[in-house]
Amino acid sequence: MSLASYLVRRTGFMFVTLLLVTVITFAVTNILPGDVALIILGPNASEEKIQALQQQLGLNKPLYAQYFDWLTGLVTGDMGQSLRFGEPVSALVVERLPRSMLLAVAATLVAVVLSLPLGVIAAYRQNEWPDFAASTFGFVGVSIPIFLWGLLFILVFAVWFDIFPTGGFAPPAAEGWGTTLKYLVLPATSMGFALTAYIMRMTRSSMLEVLSEEYVKLARAKGMSERVVVLRHAFRNAVIPVITVIAFQFAYAFGGVVVLEKVFVWPGIGRLTLTAVQARDIPLLQGCIIVIALIYMLSNLAADVLYAYFDPRIRYGGEN
Repeated sequence: MSLASYLVRRTGFMFVTLLLVTVITFAVTNILPGDVALIILGPNASEEKIQALQQQLGLNKPLYAQYFDWLTGLVTGDMGQSLRFGEPVSALVVERLPRSMLLAVAATLVAVVLSLPLGVIAAYRQNEWPDFAASTFGFVGVSIPIFLWGLLFILVFAVWFDIFPTGGFAPPAAEGWGTTLKYLVLPATSMGFALTAYIMRMTRSSMLEVLSEEYVKLARAKGMSERVVVLRHAFRNAVIPVITVIAFQFAYAFGGVVVLEKVFVWPGIGRLTLTAVQARDIPLLQGCIIVIALIYMLSNLAADVLYAYFDPRIRYGGEN
């Protein structure tokens, strides 16, 4: 199967999955307790006002009709109106999306830069002190929650040494990229440290498996340098399963920034999701969930496409 055919099939599967996500999202958010109209108007609102607002918001329609209206709006780019902010959900998401994307990309870069060398060194020096040190760091990284990494970095680099701000965001268009990066360092590094552990452990396991393969032993027998054997022959094949982990970790970084954005007062989509939950802003919550789910799917699709680049032996669809 060609790459183009595979992409068409995967894209179709992604849209089917996204449709199922819309069904689940709509069902879950609509069984939450409480009347949206009553929450907006307050407990002292009259029954007439509540019914009028329900009709205005379409809450008096059957659930299947509400779902169809919402799905039709999604297709046309209309995610509805935020009950908390009184603005279109699409505008709020578009405003916050680049900020969360910037944080997720920066955190993933930090994780990749740290984890790949650590994983390779740990596998090459198996059962020696570099391996024990890297494995210990991995277990610590997995055990400590992301928000605790954030609080630790704030304490050390913002409170004790006063190098970086404790939180906030500076738009690059207004403040310049230098100031933006200054606000980005702590949250990106905090999340990057948490993601490093998973990628490093997968890199180590994959490298250990590849280093025992016959073609690696043959490369050494031919007199190739250890640098060429490890980086060109072993690492190129070991990195294939690591790509999947990196893609998942990027998606996790994008969707799991809810608490971290709250800690660093980062105005991204994660903090917007938390606001929607607290305010029971159903249209906003639905929009945020759909966007986060779409990022997960696109990350997985990108990982599958990268397989062919790192290993041309892979044939999509299982063909030889």
